[in-house]
Formats: sequence, structure tokens, C-alpha cells
Amino acid sequence: MPRLAGVDIPDNKPLRVALTYIHGIGRYQAEQIVTQGDVDGHKRSGQLSEDELARIAGIVDNQHVVEGALRQQVAQNIGRLRDIHSYRGDRHRRNLPVRGQSTQTNARTRKGKRKTVAGKKSVKGKKG
Repeated sequence: MPRLAGVDIPDNKPLRVALTYIHGIGRYQAEQIVTQGDVDGHKRSGQLSEDELARIAGIVDNQHVVEGALRQQVAQNIGRLRDIHSYRGDRHRRNLPVRGQSTQTNARTRKGKRKTVAGKKSVKGKKG
């Protein structure tokens, strides 16, 4: 398994697909990296020569924010929103959807398992 940016990328997948296993590199950026490195994107990542692998690794390391650095950057951005008490920061703090989605009926993924709240007691049933 070749190792790029601290991640083992799969041997048996084409290089342009295998690069997407690195956090921060999607399909479009993988295509750009392959083109820039002058490597065949359809070639399996296990069949890459040391020279090709070094070129790809150099491009990923020098021109892209990936893995731990990217995760840290995202966490800092969210922390900044929380610190300045922005609306989006409050949504992050309360663990609710941030981008304007409806929460009355949906958003179960973000809100978690339902917490049932008992209904109000009826006045009719009481004698007094």
C-alpha cells in the first residue's frame, strides 16, 4: 500500500480514485493532481514507480491542506464562530443544523434520538 500524506491508499484502485481516500482531496482535486504530476490516472496505485509516487506526494504536501492540518483548520473556524457568538456558532454549540435546514420534523441526525416530552394533563378528568 502506498502511503501519501500519512494515509495508506489502496493498491487495487486507480490512482485518481485512491487519492480521494485522503481527507481534503475529492475527485476534482485528484484529477488536477494526476494531471499536474504527469501520471496516468487510470494506473493502479500499487503499480506506481517510486518517482511517480514522489511527484504525487510532493504535489499533495506542498499545494494542498489535507488530513490533520485541514481538520485543525475546520475546528479553529468553528471555534472562532463560537467565540464571537455568531448565529452559526450558536447552532454549532447547540448541536443543531447550521445551514438553515428545518428542524421541526427532521434533523434527527443532528439532534439525536427523540426525547419524548409528556403532554399537558387535561382539566376535564379532575374532580374538585
